[in-house]
Amino acid sequence: MTNLEKYNSAFITTFEITEEQLAGLKYQDIEAWDSVGHMGLIAALEDAFDIMMDTDDIIDFNSYEKGKEILSKEEYGVKF
Repeated sequence: MTNLEKYNSAFITTFEITEEQLAGLKYQDIEAWDSVGHMGLIAALEDAFDIMMDTDDIIDFNSYEKGKEILSKEEYGVKF
């Protein structure tokens, strides 16, 4: 499974959405992506990539696209 597939899977599984809904998805665009859903997503991503995200990055993680940018940081080493 590629990193993009793992990333997409975390969103799809956590929020019970389709892959077609991912592009442009932002925090609170869907009911499932509330504060509790956000922490579920972060946990799923940390498990998928075996990382521990910084608090500031968790707070800044406010869209599908921003998440890829954050995980691509050198400290996490996730390549898309």
